[in-house]
Amino acid sequence: MALTIIRSDITLMQTDAIVNTASAEPAVGPGCDTAVYRAAGYDRLLAYRREHVGPVPEGEVFLTPGFDLPAPYIIHAVSPLYRGGDAGEEEKLRACYRKSLALADARGMRSLAFPLIATGSFGYPKEEGLRIAADEINAFLLRHDMQVFLVVFGEESVKLGRKIAPHLEAYIDRHYEAVKYREEYGTARENGLRPLPAMSAGMPASAAMPAPKRKKPLFSRKSKETEAAQGFTAEPLSFEPPACDSFEEEHESRLQERLRHRSDSFSQYLLYLIREKRMDNAEVYKRAIVDKKVFSKLKNNPDYHPQKITALCLCVGARLNLDETRDLLARAGYALSPSDKTDIIFSYFIENGIYDMIELDIQLEEHGLPCLIE
Repeated sequence: MALTIIRSDITLMQTDAIVNTASAEPAVGPGCDTAVYRAAGYDRLLAYRREHVGPVPEGEVFLTPGFDLPAPYIIHAVSPLYRGGDAGEEEKLRACYRKSLALADARGMRSLAFPLIATGSFGYPKEEGLRIAADEINAFLLRHDMQVFLVVFGEESVKLGRKIAPHLEAYIDRHYEAVKYREEYGTARENGLRPLPAMSAGMPASAAMPAPKRKKPLFSRKSKETEAAQGFTAEPLSFEPPACDSFEEEHESRLQERLRHRSDSFSQYLLYLIREKRMDNAEVYKRAIVDKKVFSKLKNNPDYHPQKITALCLCVGARLNLDETRDLLARAGYALSPSDKTDIIFSYFIENGIYDMIELDIQLEEHGLPCLIE
C-alpha cells in the first residue's frame, strides 16, 4: 500500500495505532503529546506510562493502549530534542520512524498514522522532518504491506511547499511567458527576432529582442552571477568529440537495445526502462503512489494505456529524465504541455531530479490543482 497524507487531527484517526511524539521521562510534554493524552484519557494514560514503562531514551519507542482514542493502540516515539543538528538528532528521528513501523508490523497491524515527529515543540526543522518521514516510510513500504498515514495541516504544508521548490514559480512563469510570446509575436524566424532560449537552460524568457549584431562571450562573469542568484548554473560547452572506441565500448550495446524497443507500447517500454535502471516493479509503483492493480494491468496488457496523470506519476516512480519522460508519454499519445500547470510542475520535478511524490503533491495543492494523495 502507499503512503497517504491526511490534513486532520491525529487523535481522530481510526487506524490500528497512532504514533505520538513522547517525552523521555514519564511526563506529558507540550504539543502532540498533550493532545494525545487529553484525547485518550489524561490520567489513565499517564498512570499506565508511569507504572508499566518509565523513562525511555530518545529514538526508542513503546506501546500503550489507546484508551478513549478511536485507535486501539498508541506507539510512543521518544522524539529527539533538536540541538542544532550535530547531536545525532537525524539518526534518532529516523529511528523513531523505523522502530514505530517495525513495532506495528510485529504486532500484525495493517494501518498506522504518524504526525511529523519532533517538528513541533521539539524544534526539528519541518522541511527536513518531512523528508526523513518520507524516506523512512517509503523504504518500509517497499518491503511491507501496510496503510500508513502522515497527518499534517494544510497551512503548514503550504509553507513547507514554498521551501521545497523555491524556483518552481519562476519555472512556471517562464513557460507561460514563452507560450504568451508565441501567441502574440509568432515564431522568432517569422519576425526576424532572436529565438527564445531553451526552457531547460534555466534562463528567463524575456521580451523579444532584435538579433545581436556582434557576438558576445558564451558565458560572462555577470551572466554566471545572475544565474547563480536565480538558482541555476551554466557550464561552457565542450566541443571535443568523443573517441570512437570509447563510444562503442560504452554505448553501442545500449543504443542497439534502445533501437530494438523503438516500436514498444507504453507498458512495454516502461517495463524495459525499469529493467534497464535495475529497479523492481514494486519499487516503481510504490514510489509513484500508483495502485498495484493498475500496474498489474500495465504489466499484463501491452496495449493498456493509463490516464495521463497516472503515466506522469510512473515517470516519477521510475526516476526517468525529461527526454525519457517525453518518449514514454508519447507512446500513450500524451505530451507535456508548456501551458498546463500540472505538466509544468511534473516537468520541473523530473528535470531537477526530485522524485518525491509527497513534495510534488504539496506543490500541486499550493497551486490550486487536485491532489494525488488522498
